[in-house]
Amino acid sequence: MFHPWHALRALAHVTLVWHEGGPAGWTHFPTATISLRRGMTLAERRSTIAHEVEHINRGPAHVGYERREELAVRKATAERLITFEALVDAMVWSGDEYELAAELWVDVGTVRDRLRSLSPWESSELNRRMERAELRHP
Repeated sequence: MFHPWHALRALAHVTLVWHEGGPAGWTHFPTATISLRRGMTLAERRSTIAHEVEHINRGPAHVGYERREELAVRKATAERLITFEALVDAMVWSGDEYELAAELWVDVGTVRDRLRSLSPWESSELNRRMERAELRHP
């Protein structure tokens, strides 16, 4: 299991600060600073810090490629926080995004990103396993 806070601690050059209101988190590359919004749930903080650590690890986006980079960071973060096996285990009993987020200890946006990032094989395998589970538990 990936531990975002351990990953942040391993980045000794990065400073964590907190802010009020605004976006959940942001990264300021020139000062190697990550800022998190106060008042988030544990799952929201976990998801946001994983996202910002991914930004730090990948480095700043090239001008004109910011949107593409953000999508890549969201995909990588979701895949790191939600393994395929954990997703299957959770989806066998619920397809509700909010229940999945609670079970997987992430925010709903991360669940959505993970579902959007399924490879063709993962999508097919997920459907196969869910159908098998339905047959066992009608």
